[in-house]
This record gives sequence, structure tokens and C-alpha cells, in this order.
Amino acid sequence: MADVIQITPVSLHQQAAGRLRKLLVEGGIVPGAKLNERELSERLGVSRTPLREAIKQLAAEGLVDLVPNRGAVAVKLSEDDVRHTFEVLADLEGLSGELAAQRITDDELAELRALHYEMLACHARADLSGYYRLNAQIHSGITAAAKNPVLARTYRELNARVQALRFRSNQDRVKWSAAVKEHEQMIQALMARDGGALKAVLLDHLQHKRDSVLELMRAGAVYPAAKA
Repeated sequence: MADVIQITPVSLHQQAAGRLRKLLVEGGIVPGAKLNERELSERLGVSRTPLREAIKQLAAEGLVDLVPNRGAVAVKLSEDDVRHTFEVLADLEGLSGELAAQRITDDELAELRALHYEMLACHARADLSGYYRLNAQIHSGITAAAKNPVLARTYRELNARVQALRFRSNQDRVKWSAAVKEHEQMIQALMARDGGALKAVLLDHLQHKRDSVLELMRAGAVYPAAKA
């Protein structure tokens, strides 16, 4: 039986959503699997009411699909879905980088640099969970620094559907280290306020992520058989 995860009563469905999001992104719930409310209620230590609210929230984010006659299912993408999604994400992140280099404040840049150094520490400790959390904050921070709410919203909604795949792409140590070097180039470009350079490295970064994900999918290393 899975360990029960204790949750305080404050913002119960938000906390349930956070724990459930972590399970979905980090592989604790198999892509394509139906979300069993009874099992998840026990695992998260919450009643079904806040759990259902959490599931609705994650469905809105794109991590969960609500399927007629089946209920909530962890999102599972095809190779075509991956290619099409990363194609658009690359352009969105590239534009975000171009705008962020022009519009980022000194305080925002200092925060991104701090997150970057924390991320490097996680990489050195081989803490993939901590690394991914900080990595996602950096990408979101660059998008926020672009000061375009339409761009930020579009990016957030699309990126949610590939979060689990982006997480898995770092499980190869060589590819993980290459991604870290690309992040160092991002910070250098931001510090130089060089929008062209930042756009270029973000485009390369997303293309490398796409290729890593497709390679894992073709090797059968992403989607083990899901329970009905």
C-alpha cells in the first residue's frame, strides 16, 4: 500500500493539486492511467470533494484529460502531439526570450540568477525533482519578464501538457548536463540583454528537449502499460 501523504487543512484542494501535479509530472501516475478517486483520496489523505476540485484544476492546466465515460485520465501524448507541441513551444519561448532581454528588471534578473545557482546545486546532487522545479521556475520567469500576459498564458497552458515529458528527458545524465550548459547560456544572454542570443539558445534548448523526448518514446521508456 502506498504511503499516505499528510496535508494540512489550509487550502486543501490547492495542496492536493500540488501533490497530484508532482505525481503526474514525476511519473507517480502513469500517463494514460485513469485517476482512481478512492486510491488518490487515501494516498493524499483528503476527501473526494477537495480531490475533485484538484483534478478539475489540473484538467484546466492540461495535465489531465476529462474523457467521456472514463473520467479523469493522466495526459498521454503521441509522437505527433509531441512534435507539434514543441514546435509551438519553441517559438513561444524564443519570443519570450527576445522580449525578456529588452524588458527584464534588475530585480527579476537577480532572482533568475539565484534560481539558476540553486538549480546547479540540485544538478550537482543529482536531485532531479528539485532541479526540475527550479528549471520550470526559470522558464516561467523568463516568460513573465517578457511582460506579455497573452504570451505567458498561452505558454503556460501549452507547456503543462509536456511537463512530464520534459521531466523524463533529464534522466539521461549526458543530456541533463547538456541542458544545464544551455541554461548557463540563457543567463549569460539575459545579463547581456541580448535578445537574439537568448532566442537562439531557447530555440535550440526546446529542439533538443523534443528530440530527447521522441528518442525516449521510441525506446518505450516513457509510457509503460497503464492500468485500465
